Amino acid sequence: MEDFTDVLLGAKKMQEKMKETQENLKKIEVEGIAGGEAVKLVLNGEYELIKIKIDENILKEKKEIIEDLITAAHNDAKQKIKVKTSEEIAKITGGINLPPGFKLPF
Repeated sequence: MEDFTDVLLGAKKMQEKMKETQENLKKIEVEGIAGGEAVKLVLNGEYELIKIKIDENILKEKKEIIEDLITAAHNDAKQKIKVKTSEEIAKITGGINLPPGFKLPF
């Protein structure tokens, strides 16, 4: 019976750590860059756009080019969030990779 209690306590601790990590993930902010820093944007851990900066010189370009640079900067930031999220989760799981498509919370 004691082993089962240990398992439950371990699961509870893991759950508490995961909840704390979820809150920390929301606070993550990353910068996405495109066009040699012509477009910069910041996303938070919930993939919300926080800030966008467009170099004044790029405004002379065609609309389609600016749109492509914004998209590229967004995708850059999104990829960086995925990496940071994986790093934070690895701290809890001890480096055990979660299955592809695994979503938080449990």
